[in-house]
Amino acid sequence: MVVAKNRPMIRILGFFICAAFIYLSFRDLWLNHKRKPELGFVNRNGTQFVVDGKALYVNGWNSYWFMDHAVNEQSRNLVGEMLEAGAKMGLTVCRTWAFNDGGYNALQISPGRFDERVFKALDHVIAEARKHDVRLLLSLVNNLQAYGGKTQYVKWAWQEGVGLSSNNDSFFFDPSIRNYFKNYLKALLTRKNSITGIEYRNDPTIFAWELINEPRCSSDVSGNTLQDWIEEMTGFIKSIDNKHLLTVGLEGFYGPESPKRLTVNPEQWASQLGSDFVRNSNSSNIDFASVHIYPDHWFHNQSFEEHLKFAVKWMQSHIEDGMKELKKPVLFAEFGLSNMNKDYEPSQRDKFYRVIFDVVYKSAKRRKSGAGTLVWQLFMEGMEEFSDDFGIVPHEQDSIYRLMIEQSCRLGKVTGHLNEHKLRQLCSHKR
Repeated sequence: MVVAKNRPMIRILGFFICAAFIYLSFRDLWLNHKRKPELGFVNRNGTQFVVDGKALYVNGWNSYWFMDHAVNEQSRNLVGEMLEAGAKMGLTVCRTWAFNDGGYNALQISPGRFDERVFKALDHVIAEARKHDVRLLLSLVNNLQAYGGKTQYVKWAWQEGVGLSSNNDSFFFDPSIRNYFKNYLKALLTRKNSITGIEYRNDPTIFAWELINEPRCSSDVSGNTLQDWIEEMTGFIKSIDNKHLLTVGLEGFYGPESPKRLTVNPEQWASQLGSDFVRNSNSSNIDFASVHIYPDHWFHNQSFEEHLKFAVKWMQSHIEDGMKELKKPVLFAEFGLSNMNKDYEPSQRDKFYRVIFDVVYKSAKRRKSGAGTLVWQLFMEGMEEFSDDFGIVPHEQDSIYRLMIEQSCRLGKVTGHLNEHKLRQLCSHKR
């Protein structure tokens, strides 16, 4: 009888215990969600990248293979694993391909026709990047043939009987091909992410757009053809998306009209490619300049020590251009040292990375235009077929791993981001 009399009280007590349990279980999740700040867009203030009013100096990497791997369920996990590995090193930006034109797992099957399955793979890449607090520099087309590139656009125009020429450089001047590319740009920029519900043009996870990877137009050494194309395409992009930064994607060579072609370019051929670092980067729609660093591929019969000296001179020249000519940030968007060089030793790669990191760190300390670096390239175990002679699995090469963490910490101290718990924890034990 006593139990029966107390039954209502027991029920009430049980209700409050359950409510308390639910509150305690979800309180921390809710507080953590509240504490996580809204992601701000990366902007430019003179020669610096800025986020929420603070300077941002980039320590990041290239993993061009993200979308390709996200298409297949068996390999999709590698995207998140690579982003997590990068975040653990304090890396903030990853450059990857947002194109695959024609061929296997193509995003753009034919002009204006897209594979939704592959678009969802790119959605996944962007959503995963946001989850790991990494921003993406998304490249929009390839000058090279890998993943279609300008060669594929020219083939499409030729097959449809509207192409003016079968020369690959017609990508830059053929009106039909220009329209193909604009249609692709519009589809990509206005894409609504199937996971996050955010249109790409409104997503701050995207650090910036890169117009084209390593543009060259050797059929017009004057550079006028490439410059006209840059002006038209960048204007078109900005008419759709004025929130994101935009860069060309240059290697950094000086053109025939530049006095630096004789003193800074690796060899004479570099001024005959139809591109010019200062002229191309000076476009009003271009927010920052990009440069690549591959002295071991650009020179013949030079020693490793000579490659190091060139890399420093090359970087300092472009940082000077960023300060005096362009008044824009300069991002060294690719750099690497081949392990196929005849005199290669693993210690050379450490030394090469150190020299490049030091130049950017000194520029950051002096508030100059050297805005950061992106290593070419990082990948995960079991992906050897996607590697090249520059590829690195970071945690398998301890010295490189520690160098990259150290650079994250150094740049973090310069910008004041060291106050953030994550970076403070990273720098307290560099492995």
